This record gives sequence, structure tokens and C-alpha cells, in this order.
Amino acid sequence: MNSKTITVNRKAYHDYIILENLEAGIVLSGSEIKSIRAGRVNIRDAYARPENGELWLVNAHIAAYEAASRFGHEPNRPRKLLLHRRQIDELTAMVSQKGLTLVPLKLYIKKGTAKLELGVGRGKKLHDKRETIARRDTEREIERAMKRRG
Repeated sequence: MNSKTITVNRKAYHDYIILENLEAGIVLSGSEIKSIRAGRVNIRDAYARPENGELWLVNAHIAAYEAASRFGHEPNRPRKLLLHRRQIDELTAMVSQKGLTLVPLKLYIKKGTAKLELGVGRGKKLHDKRETIARRDTEREIERAMKRRG
């Protein structure tokens, strides 16, 4: 497929158990897409919030594009996400459940259009995070042992 990954939110995989993934479009201005293509974006602390039957990306930082001068954009403004009505209704119902949230996982360019991979996640407790780290370490040890053997 013709896509280029701009940024991945690794913190989301550490802090949340991802239950479901989906792709959403983003409403952007011209200076925002230029800044995204330059890789000047941060989605680490971002989340998606349903509001008035729409889905909004909140707290995503897209750096100001220098060449845009005064016609630029606000770096932390909320951005509308583009999904089908049925998908928005399903996500709104899921998020209304206790402990579920919409987390941006990856921002990429697909066929010239910026896309956001959203995940429905449940927050991990401290013991879950420790368990994940321990499992990763044991898998790494097994992998090393297999390489040494063979």
C-alpha cells in the first residue's frame, strides 16, 4: 500500500490495552498538512472526544509551519475527525462505558491524505504494565537464546 508513517504513539501501547483499531480522516488546513508532511507533529498526549455527534481530536500538537507566516494555524486546536455516522455512534457508545477512551495510535499519509489510526483502549493498571514489561523481557531472552543456539 502507498502510505508513509509520520508518527506512532508508543506511549498509548504502554498505557492502554487496545481493544479495537480504526482509520479516520482529519480536517486540516493547508499549513497543517505541510507541517505534518515535514514530520512536526506530536500525538503523545492526544485523545479523541465525541461532541455533538462528531468526533474531535484534542491535544494533538502540529507545529506551526514557518513559511505560512501570519496565515498559519493554532498548534493545539481541536481537529475534527472524519468517520461514518454509524462508526461515530458505535464509538460514542463504547466511550460512554466506564474506563474506555479513544487514543490516537498512528498518524500517516495514505494516497496524499492524512489519516489517523484510532484505538479504543482501556487504561492499564500498574501491575498490568509490569506484567507487559516482564513478558517482553522474557520473549527477548528466549529470542537471544535461540539465536545463540542456531
